[in-house]
Amino acid sequence: MPESAPSSPVTASPEAASPPAASIPSLSRAEVRELLFDLPWPELQALAHQCRLRHKGRHVHVRGLLEFSNVCRRNCRYCGLRHENRRLPRYSLSAAELLRAASQAVAAGVDTLVLQSGEMARNPLWLAQVVRGLKERFGLPVTLSVGEQPREWYALWREAGADRFLLKHETADARLYAALHPGYRLADRLRALSWLAELGYEVGSGFMVGVPGQRPESLVDDILLVRDMRVAMCGAGPFVPQADTPLGRQPRGSTELCLRVMAVLRLALPWANLPATTALASLRPEDGQRQGLAAGGNVLMPSFTPAARRAAYRIYDHKAVVDMDAVRRAIAGAGLEHALPEA
Repeated sequence: MPESAPSSPVTASPEAASPPAASIPSLSRAEVRELLFDLPWPELQALAHQCRLRHKGRHVHVRGLLEFSNVCRRNCRYCGLRHENRRLPRYSLSAAELLRAASQAVAAGVDTLVLQSGEMARNPLWLAQVVRGLKERFGLPVTLSVGEQPREWYALWREAGADRFLLKHETADARLYAALHPGYRLADRLRALSWLAELGYEVGSGFMVGVPGQRPESLVDDILLVRDMRVAMCGAGPFVPQADTPLGRQPRGSTELCLRVMAVLRLALPWANLPATTALASLRPEDGQRQGLAAGGNVLMPSFTPAARRAAYRIYDHKAVVDMDAVRRAIAGAGLEHALPEA
């Protein structure tokens, strides 16, 4: 069972507003398990598709991903950015480099700028200044994904104008979490999610599918946890090994199971934004993101990280480069719509 979830919903968003408690789907643990593992896929996919159309429409949000640093102080056993990976060339973009990349993303028509890095130990004032500059220049929502930080840092960035924060809980199994993240606890992750909600961020979480040590019941716990937290966004992607990590020789996660997880997330969190992840595109280059959209997803995140740095943001191996052409193909293939300018 997961550790206690935050008592208040972790969202503050007009785009994916948290529903009143009475309107949250009352799926039981047994029902979630049956949907996830027993219902034939065509039936589950159809339910998720109809739920997405009913609650989110046909529009797909396109977020511009800016991976501004691969420096990380943690040693997560599955991630290529882990501090002890001496084979990874490290980089951190300057504010000017980040602004240029953001300009390209805005020109391409994205609706949000997503600033992502390893768990940074950088001066928080630097990031606050970057966020303030982006908001003043472009006026778009800014999402941060920079890991667990002191509450006062979250407050500083929120005051600077950051709108959203993505902090994946990774697994609702406390023992597995501790094994995957040496020196860290799931309880601290959940506390950070509560802080973000209290500060008024639109909060996203998420988890891996098929990470070594994961039990089937853990996935049920993951779905129930994010539902009970009422997150505004939830990303579920298949585990993809990275060769320079302790789990580098483990088998990859199942894309089929990941799609089932996405479909059940759509049914359990009809209000939430669900990305079709880059990990899906990496394991199924021909149709992974299209299938993710067909399973209930409504967000894509093309990369605008400078080309010279993309390969060094090696959280896992064989990471797909999702560009705007790939985004348009996935949306068109799923029969959905976007607000992007004509190519």
